Amino acid sequence: MKFKCSNGHESVAYRLPERCPICGSSLLRILSGPSAAAPEPPPVLAPGQNQNRSSFVPPLIHQPFNQLKTMAVPVQLTTNVQNETFGGVTYHIEGELVPALHLELSNTGVYFEHHILLWKDPAVQIALHPLKGAFRRMLAGMPFLLTGAQGPGRIAFSRDGAGHVFGLHLNPGQSVDVREHQWLAATDDVEYTFTRVRGVANMLLGGTGYFIDTFSCPARAGILWLHGFGNVFEVTLAAGEAIDIEPGGWIYKDRTVQMQTMFQKLSTGLFASAGQIVWNRFTGPGKVALQSMYYHLESGE
Repeated sequence: MKFKCSNGHESVAYRLPERCPICGSSLLRILSGPSAAAPEPPPVLAPGQNQNRSSFVPPLIHQPFNQLKTMAVPVQLTTNVQNETFGGVTYHIEGELVPALHLELSNTGVYFEHHILLWKDPAVQIALHPLKGAFRRMLAGMPFLLTGAQGPGRIAFSRDGAGHVFGLHLNPGQSVDVREHQWLAATDDVEYTFTRVRGVANMLLGGTGYFIDTFSCPARAGILWLHGFGNVFEVTLAAGEAIDIEPGGWIYKDRTVQMQTMFQKLSTGLFASAGQIVWNRFTGPGKVALQSMYYHLESGE
């Protein structure tokens, strides 16, 4: 039925409420419906009865949004970490625009890409870190090298780009896949391999593909530090739950998460030229991280 209050607000409901759902007025007039000819009088309140408008609950007409099934939403990770200790290393993440990873080394060493070292204690020893096939991998025409650092002492790393640094605490048996050039450093207990993915970067960015780095802790716990351009968000997917992410947007995923490349054609008409949009679909269970800004570093073999 349709009704109108003394303040001029018109509303529709299945039954006549005691008060106007807009302003709370108790003076209602039925405009149309089964009881339009004989409107109900306003209720008479007993002395002392609460007449506060805030106590009125309007009748339910539509299904509430929180009862609808929704997907998991990515949540931004913290940007500042102080005195965090895990896997035998204490670390700090400092700075907002171009953050730095600051490590305190003792008995546990770390390894990293050779070009991201920012500063170090003179007592920290630096040497090449062995990696099978590393010299076949190129970055901007230069060989990709892994470098190791041993304490005691302090060392810091940073990428040449505005972004967000965060640490992944990996327990024994845990492993993750990471997009190339997104990691800063890892402790020696974290094992590292990589694979080449061809075709997607060639189609999108004029390249020949990209690498996916895989980090795992088979025996002891370790830390993997990653860098995302812009801000970093993380989402936890339930089994069978999925999220679509722009191909350059993802940073890492649990190895339990499946990734598919999806294509959708776009056309403006029957005889118009068509294009296509591409994204990666990630299906749980597991975690996925994404970055709000994408910067492609060309790699090759």
